[in-house]
Amino acid sequence: MISASERYLHERLAKVEARVRDVTARRRAVDPHPDDRFRGLYVSDADVDRLLQDPAGSLEAGPVADLGEQADGAEAAADAAEGQGEDVRLRRLARAFGLQPYDVELLLVAVAPDLDPRFERLYGYLNDDVTRRRCSVGLALELCGPARAGRDGSVVGMGAARARLGPAGALAGGGLLTVEDPDRPFLTRALRVPDRVVGHLLGDDNLDPAIASLLGRVQPIDLAESAEIERAIAVGSRLVYIRERIGSTALGLAAAGLRGLGHEPLLIDLSRLGAVDDLVTIARVAGREARLRGGGLIAGPVDAIVEHGPTAVRALAELQVPTVLFGSRGWDPLWSVDAPFLIDAPVLSVDQRSVVWRSVLDGSGTDDLADTVRQLPFRLSPEQMERAALAARIRATARGGQIAVHDVVIGARSQNAAGLERLARRVDPRVSWDDLVLPPAVLDLLRALAARARHRDLVHDVWGMGGSSARGRGITALFAGDSGTGKTISAEVIAGELGLDLYVIDLSTVVDKYIGETEKNLDRVFAEADRVNGVLLFDEADAIFGKRSEVKDARDRYANVEVAYLLQRMEQFEGMAILTTNLRANVDEAFLRRLDMIVDFPMPEAPDRERLWRNHLRPELPQVDDLDLEFMARSFRLAGGNIRNVAVGAAFLAAEAGRAVSMIDLVRETEREYRKLGRLVVEAEFGRYLRLLDGPAPAAAR
Repeated sequence: MISASERYLHERLAKVEARVRDVTARRRAVDPHPDDRFRGLYVSDADVDRLLQDPAGSLEAGPVADLGEQADGAEAAADAAEGQGEDVRLRRLARAFGLQPYDVELLLVAVAPDLDPRFERLYGYLNDDVTRRRCSVGLALELCGPARAGRDGSVVGMGAARARLGPAGALAGGGLLTVEDPDRPFLTRALRVPDRVVGHLLGDDNLDPAIASLLGRVQPIDLAESAEIERAIAVGSRLVYIRERIGSTALGLAAAGLRGLGHEPLLIDLSRLGAVDDLVTIARVAGREARLRGGGLIAGPVDAIVEHGPTAVRALAELQVPTVLFGSRGWDPLWSVDAPFLIDAPVLSVDQRSVVWRSVLDGSGTDDLADTVRQLPFRLSPEQMERAALAARIRATARGGQIAVHDVVIGARSQNAAGLERLARRVDPRVSWDDLVLPPAVLDLLRALAARARHRDLVHDVWGMGGSSARGRGITALFAGDSGTGKTISAEVIAGELGLDLYVIDLSTVVDKYIGETEKNLDRVFAEADRVNGVLLFDEADAIFGKRSEVKDARDRYANVEVAYLLQRMEQFEGMAILTTNLRANVDEAFLRRLDMIVDFPMPEAPDRERLWRNHLRPELPQVDDLDLEFMARSFRLAGGNIRNVAVGAAFLAAEAGRAVSMIDLVRETEREYRKLGRLVVEAEFGRYLRLLDGPAPAAAR
């Protein structure tokens, strides 16, 4: 059964056919050569008569209606259908794009060949060129007659009528009509209605292919700020800009604001744009799609397109549709001639995150899974939580079990942006507290540091200890101690405890000999770090966090500028950063004041060294029964990293000889480690095992 929308479209098209009939009759009446055998080339007069006497489908010829007349039977039927809640698409399109009655007539004339193939040949005949099967500008103006503007039915001139088809008109400006053949005179240019508009009029709601790959999903979240967006749009602010930060809810906020006004949100993910995409075309198509759906447009992040210049953002910001843009940058007035409504996206509270986790996990896993997950220090948007839950569900299904916290942790880490991996080495933490051999006081400090990250939102937001300071809420710690005392592995343990990745900053990608480049590189590091849930590790940090010195030349002045920049950037950082140094005295005192915690790593004492020996000589390693590890721990004052080197070297010696690790392997590797460290090999330390350094290594057991 044909819908009211299609019936109304067919009835309006029948009037176009009647106009074609009248224009054809007038052309014949004044034709000076009615017997011209080449008239219309392949379309003869007989063909035209047959086409006009044999309507196709359900189209029926009707009387020609003057544009100034009141609603006729078709209009009355459409009124009744809309009164019953039916969707009459031509009418809805006219309202959404602000079309005048004359615009609707022009649109119908242009779309006729796409709805009824008879109009192709008829327009070819009237254009006196069968190769031009679309309506020309001149023919459209002739078919529609004089333009009447407004409800008073006043007639406007031909210039105003032509302007309705110009780039500033509602049809072309809204993307409903394209005037082709720009090299031809205006009156002979062809009119084409995009396929997406034709499909919409016929009830097809498939997305335009030009933006289908950019479409994103969004779940509205009602917050106090969403009501502000709703009110701003309601009073006429067509443009809204939301500045977001990691873990904020810009998308949910925008969607809730638009939904509150009855606008269905259409999300365009600008981060999916290719390098060759025509931003202006995409913006025009996206704006048209939003208006066809009777909704509003959400687009971002604008950070993905600002490098193309203000024009790229302006193409989206100046669309004639309620538009919400979002990004991490501040608003640039060059992006639009209109002033937007500006708002900062809030970060979800602990309780709000719990609600979202419960929603996206949807009863998966154990009953307390959502409560456990919400305590993890992930700064995720609701959309990222939904994707993390999906990834966790896939992992659990592949494993054949229920979703566990570990599945959610991996899913959450998969939401990290990849940009930081170009500037740092990502480490997947695989160690735990049991792998650390440190004094109890040091372990307590490390656990306290992990607790700061885990309960940061509770303390700062719920308990109000964050205050009103503009300083970022990042957590920064300094690990100081000799090489090999456990600084790096401790950072890995903390990252693993929090379920975060560890990113080791490669100083070779940061430090630059050219003035100003180091600051730029550091800015890129922190900018990318703000987009991930991870722990930054600046190893050998005194290389860039060193003390400022007295200015004696230009080199000193610019070196001090680098340190000053770092001081400012660290205060703005929202994540967690750990600095390690072998020489705490080399770090600028201004950094020390800004640190949340300083952990000193001492050289291990004999009991700890024995534990380290036993930890590094793994149970899987073949070893003789009489290894004197107590002697090794008591005699050789080595750090954990050096002990690991000796253990690994001894394993290679034993593997080459084809036997189990023995004392001779440990002693000989210790001697090599001593020489690397520049220490003397003396009998007082090696004792009775000194002789093993000169004798032959034992052969493999047969």
